[in-house]
Amino acid sequence: MRTEITKDVLSRAAAAFQTKGELRSCVPYGSGHINDTFRLDCEIPYILQRMNRDIFRDIPALMRNISLVTSFLREKILSRGGDPERECLNLIPTRDGKSFYRDPDGECWRAYLFIERASSYNLVRRPEDFRESGRAFGNFQLLLSDFDASLLTETIADFHDTKKRFLRFREALTEDPLGRGKSCEREIRFALSREMLADRAMSALREGRLPLRVCHNDTKLNNIMIDDESGKAVCIIDLDTVMPGLSLFDFGDSIRFGASTAEEDERDLSKVHFSLPLYELYREGYLEGSGGSLTEEEIRMLPESARLMTLECGVRFLTDYLSGDHYFHTSRPAHNLDRARTQFRLLEEMEERLSLLS
Repeated sequence: MRTEITKDVLSRAAAAFQTKGELRSCVPYGSGHINDTFRLDCEIPYILQRMNRDIFRDIPALMRNISLVTSFLREKILSRGGDPERECLNLIPTRDGKSFYRDPDGECWRAYLFIERASSYNLVRRPEDFRESGRAFGNFQLLLSDFDASLLTETIADFHDTKKRFLRFREALTEDPLGRGKSCEREIRFALSREMLADRAMSALREGRLPLRVCHNDTKLNNIMIDDESGKAVCIIDLDTVMPGLSLFDFGDSIRFGASTAEEDERDLSKVHFSLPLYELYREGYLEGSGGSLTEEEIRMLPESARLMTLECGVRFLTDYLSGDHYFHTSRPAHNLDRARTQFRLLEEMEERLSLLS
């Protein structure tokens, strides 16, 4: 059972970090599923997050990953004359110089500089935003192309191993602790009928047809900060899942999230469509940002990655629904089932138009 976040809990956590000036306000911020996020307003603004220990079991390793990657990015950005305080996440140390604070209840907190005059979006407002996010994630991969991936800890084991996601799905289906299987028989059949797709990317890695890279592994549009004036990507956020992976994971997850015409939990499936023009825009930006670093096989499998990541995400939502909603935050009954249905409808449209993807 996680500790309730009271005003006293927040005040104690905020006071643990080397922030400038007195605390003026602390309010909930953003719409993330996993961590609890707040905006701190002091002399300058900050982000304060309570990390989800149910998901991230090794907080010291997670924070070590983030410290390593942000320090590396900071040096890269400085070397090309950029502004690292705006172009990458900046961890705020605790009063005793650590990267995170563990409160008396065992909850773990971290703080970042708040990136001002920039916003993240759950849906594409204009096509340029999506192309720009593709360029940013491609560039993120390029910047980390000479980072030693062996230094990173796998924060969530088998995060994008779709075959293993299906194994967990089958376990949840067998156990069905709340008897929810009867309410989603169509979705179960849909997922199982596509299980043969699950191992295509990882088998290509094992066979040496795809290279292992340092990946963000959660490349949704809302993990990009877009400058409010220029419309250009400023910074990539949410580095909890930065670890070794495939470029296909990053590309496919972006398409899954950003080339959809509906919110991730839309209940009206008639609003859920796959936008081929947005796909093409993102692909163009991603290839530009990655600076020619992708192999021919990676480029060939980009369309397949969109299908794979959408299937995987739908299976994850459905698994969580069957298991009792322990992973993703929910705000209504059957919320995770709604999310799964949206992903599967999106996948259906991708399948219909797959031959048009290039």
